[in-house]
Amino acid sequence: MTVTAWLAVAAFLCAYTLIATEKVHRVAAALGGAAIMLLVHATDAGSAFFDEHSGIDWNVIFLLLGMMIIVGVLKQTGVFEFLAIWAAKRARGRPFRLMALLILITASASALLDNVTTVLLIAPVTFLVCERLALPVVPYLIAEALASNIGGAATLVGDPPNIIIASRGGLTFNDFLVHMGPLIVVLVAVFIGLCRWLFRSAFTYDPERAAEVMALNEREAIADPRLLRQALAVLVLVMAAFVLHPVLHYEPSVVALLGAGVLVAATRVTTEEAIAEVEWPTLVFFAGLFVMVGGLVETGVIGLVSEAAAEATGGRPALSAMVLLWGSAVLSAVVDNIPYVATMSPIVADLVQAAGGGEQAQVLWWALAIGADLGGNATAVGAAANVVILGIAARNGNPISFWQFTKYGLVVTFVTVALSTPYLWVRYLT
Repeated sequence: MTVTAWLAVAAFLCAYTLIATEKVHRVAAALGGAAIMLLVHATDAGSAFFDEHSGIDWNVIFLLLGMMIIVGVLKQTGVFEFLAIWAAKRARGRPFRLMALLILITASASALLDNVTTVLLIAPVTFLVCERLALPVVPYLIAEALASNIGGAATLVGDPPNIIIASRGGLTFNDFLVHMGPLIVVLVAVFIGLCRWLFRSAFTYDPERAAEVMALNEREAIADPRLLRQALAVLVLVMAAFVLHPVLHYEPSVVALLGAGVLVAATRVTTEEAIAEVEWPTLVFFAGLFVMVGGLVETGVIGLVSEAAAEATGGRPALSAMVLLWGSAVLSAVVDNIPYVATMSPIVADLVQAAGGGEQAQVLWWALAIGADLGGNATAVGAAANVVILGIAARNGNPISFWQFTKYGLVVTFVTVALSTPYLWVRYLT
């Protein structure tokens, strides 16, 4: 590697260490790391701001911005209070039943929507219902972030890396549904059981609080029915456009911004009210993180690591699949899985072609998708949904530390990837 590449690695490791240890604010660490990448010429303005493979992913940034505005408007209608009471009553105030219900809702929604959008919608509900039942909100938020990444792996539109893989591999929405869907159903069920053990100290049942919630009428929580109808109409159209992306060819970021613009223009909501709920620190953190990872891409560091892993398998599909699965899980825990998959997909395409392109060779795409999607659960910065949840938690006075999230994420990642191993082996390699 060149001197610049070594400097880029050093800058990334220093920034990541600061983020992990929380010695400085994560936004400051990410911006500092991005500045060093630019200073040592690991990347430049053109690559950092305009390159789709090694620069800031503006689709992610503007998707977040648009959905944050839509959620901010919805929050004014009282619909989240309505959903909180409904969920608590469905669970009869039982903490574990409530978590299981929220996990199922989050995982199911993440299969049809981007997982970031899902956590933006479900987090406000979680704060309200936990407040009603006097439950600690942090375990529920962590569980939802993890569930969104698991559920999002099921479909082409559920997680951004899947879109990249589908484009490179010529895979369709139905391909993902058939090959990834059955595994994800099993993993969600296992994850619910795992949460019963991981968060066992959070399941304290308060019969008085539960009785109070059961006596509530959720319909009384709706503060502005007209605004609710308008906002839900826009949200339904936005969701439909997300699902129909393969047909409409509108990027999710464009759809989200259009939805936010229509909602603000067509309602009585002011601009100030619309942007009040935007998590600006989260958006800036993502920008800094993208520039840092882009520096590693531009200097060839990620490419070298990926190629070394590919060469070590000697072109054998079974070994290649296992290396891809576990290697992707490990690397996606450290760097954002979007630029990682963008870097790896050309290598996987070559491996698939060299192996003949049959169904056995196609397992390499599924190994990459599973490893990257599930590996994002391992750390607090491994996936976009994790970062968003941390930002929302901090904004609402319930900060989640890097290690508080990661100690649960590592367990969930290991279990889900371990269960994925025999699935790939039995279905494709025997």
